[in-house]
Amino acid sequence: MSTTTETRAEKAHAKVYVRATPEQNSSAASSDTIRNAQGVLVDGESGLALGENMFLVKAQCTICHSSKLILQSQFDRDKWIERIRWMQRTQKLWDLGETEKPILDYLVEHYGPNKTGFDGRRLPLPAQTWYKL
Repeated sequence: MSTTTETRAEKAHAKVYVRATPEQNSSAASSDTIRNAQGVLVDGESGLALGENMFLVKAQCTICHSSKLILQSQFDRDKWIERIRWMQRTQKLWDLGETEKPILDYLVEHYGPNKTGFDGRRLPLPAQTWYKL
C-alpha cells in the first residue's frame, strides 16, 4: 500500500524537463497568438509573452498554477529565484535543473521590474493641455 502511495508521489513530483522545438521557441506569431492591451504578442492560451523559452515556462510553471501568477508579477532575478526556492521548499516544486536558467532569463526579460517607476494599477493619464476660455 505504501508502495502505491510512494509511486503516486514520485510521479507527482517527478522532474519535468521539456525541450521546446525550434518552432515552439520561435517568437513568430502563430494562429493561437493574440496582442494584449500593451500591444505585446502573447500566447492565446496562457497570456504569456511570446519569446524564447515561453513554452518551457508554460510547461514548467502552469502545470501547477495559473499563468496569471506570472502575468501579475514584476520581479527582478533575485526575487524570481526567491519565489522558485519558496515553491521548492513549501509547494514541492521539483528541481528545475538545467531549465532554471532559461526560465529565469525569460521571466526577467518579460516579467521583470517595471522600468517606468510607477507601481500602481495603471500608468498615469498623459498631461492635458489646457486652453483659455
